[in-house]
Amino acid sequence: MNAVALPIEELRFADVSAPSTPQRQTEVAARLRAILPAHCVLFREEDTRPYECDGLSAFRQLPMVVVLPETEAQVAQVLRVCNELQVPVVARGAGTSLSGGAMPHASGVVLGLAKLNRILSLDPVARIARVQPGVRNLAISEAAAPHGLYYAPDPSSQIACTIGGNVAENSGGVHCLKYGLTVHNVMRLRGYTIDGEAIELGTEALDGAGLDLMALMIGSEGMLAIVTEVTVKLVPRPQVARVVMASFDDVVRAGDAVASIIAAGIIPAGLEMMDQKTAQAVEPFVKAGYDLSAQAILLAESDGTPEEVEEEIARIDEVLRGSGATAIRVSESEGERLRFWSGRKNAFPAAGRISPDYYCMDGTIPRKNLGRMLTAIADMERQYDLRCMNVFHAGDGNLHPLILFDANDKAQWTRAELFGADILELCVELGGTVTGEHGVGIEKINSMCVQFSAAERAAFFAVKRAFDEPGLLNPGKGIPTTARCAEYGKMHVHGGRLPFADLPRF
Repeated sequence: MNAVALPIEELRFADVSAPSTPQRQTEVAARLRAILPAHCVLFREEDTRPYECDGLSAFRQLPMVVVLPETEAQVAQVLRVCNELQVPVVARGAGTSLSGGAMPHASGVVLGLAKLNRILSLDPVARIARVQPGVRNLAISEAAAPHGLYYAPDPSSQIACTIGGNVAENSGGVHCLKYGLTVHNVMRLRGYTIDGEAIELGTEALDGAGLDLMALMIGSEGMLAIVTEVTVKLVPRPQVARVVMASFDDVVRAGDAVASIIAAGIIPAGLEMMDQKTAQAVEPFVKAGYDLSAQAILLAESDGTPEEVEEEIARIDEVLRGSGATAIRVSESEGERLRFWSGRKNAFPAAGRISPDYYCMDGTIPRKNLGRMLTAIADMERQYDLRCMNVFHAGDGNLHPLILFDANDKAQWTRAELFGADILELCVELGGTVTGEHGVGIEKINSMCVQFSAAERAAFFAVKRAFDEPGLLNPGKGIPTTARCAEYGKMHVHGGRLPFADLPRF
C-alpha cells in the first residue's frame, strides 16, 4: 500500500521559534511559581546552566526556565500552564541520553522529573514493580533482589539513568538479546498530555484490547506525553551465569562468529563485541584480563540452571572454535564474570582516557553484515583521519562506534560528524536503522531524512499531532522538519553532509 503524504498545512504546529526575552521569562516563571514551590522553579542562569545539555555535551542550549515538580499533580499543572502560554516543554530524567534528546529549547521549559523517584509498589508474586519515572534503573533490581528478582534491561549507565529516560529512548543493555529492550519489559504507563489530561496505556494482564499505544509511547522521546508512572516486569535471577570470552585475530571473523552463534539456534543472555582499540583502552582501567593482542573480543553469557549453562557453554565453545577463535576463556566465579563485563560496560568512560572527546554513534544492522561494517569503519578512519573504538551489542546488531576527536579543533569536530553520518547511512544501506537504543534527539535528525520518505515523515507528524496538537512537547526532536530534509538533500547532491554546527538550533 502506498503511503499518502498529508498536506503540509495540516502538519503545522504552534510557532515556538520566538526567542526568549526577559519579559517572557519573568511571565512564565511567575505563572509556574504560582503552582509550584519557589525552590522548584529555576530561571537564573547559574541555576539553569546544569540543564543546558544531556550526555551529548557537544550541543548546548540554556533553557528559559527549569521546573522540578515533586508530585504527579504538579506535573499536570505545569503542562496546563505551558499549553496555555504556548511554551515548549522538554522532559528530562538523569540527563544521560547520548543523542541530545533532552537538550532544552531556548524559549522553553525543562521539566525535570528527578524528584519523582519513589518505588510505589513491588509485587514479588505477580513479578511487577510500579515506579515513578525518576527511579534509577539499577534501584529497581536492588529493591527486587531480596525476592530473587531483577529488572532485565541494563544500559551501561544503569547506575544513574532513570526508568523514565529508559522509556523515552527504549533503552536496552548488554542483556537485551535474550531479555529484550524496555518495550518488552514494561506493562503499563501512566502520564499526561500537553493539556494536562491523564492517560493510561497498557495493562497488567497478558494482553490488552485495542491498538498497542504503549509501544508507540516507548521510544517517543517525550514528544507525545510526559510519563509519570511505569509498571515494569521483574524476572527471576538465574541460578548461574557464566561468560565465555573469545579472542579473534580478525574483526571480520569475529563478526561472522556472532552470526554463527545465532544461526546455531543459541540465544545467549548477552553477546557483545569489542575491537582491539576498546580492549586496550579499558584493560588498564578495569583489569578484566582481556587479550590485548586480539583484534576483537567476543563476550557471550549463558544463564539459567547449572545444567542448562553447562550445555549452552559447550555449544558456544564449539561454534567459536569453528569460527576461528584464537583463545577461549570461561568465567570461573561470579567475580570473574563481573570483571569480564566491566570492561564492556566501562568502554565509554575509558574512551576519555585516550581522547579529549568522543562521539558515540548508535545504529543497527543485520548480524550477517557486522564484518562488512567493521571493514567499512576502518576505511572511514583513514578517510576522516580519526580513530574509532568499536563496541557492539553484537547479538542484535546494535553498533556503538566511538569516534575519537578533539572538540577544540573545529575541523576535527566537523569530520567526526561526517564520519558518524556515513556510519548511519551505511546502516540503512545494509538493511538496518539509524538508531538502536540511544534515540534520535538532535544527533540523528539529519539521518532520519536518509531512512524515511516524505510520506513516512508526514505520518510521524500526524501521530504526534494526535497526542500533542500544538507541537509543544520536545519540538524539533526525533522527527525532521520538511525544511531540514530538503536542506540535507541539497548537500547530498554535492556529495557532502550538513554539519549540525551549521543548522539552526531548535
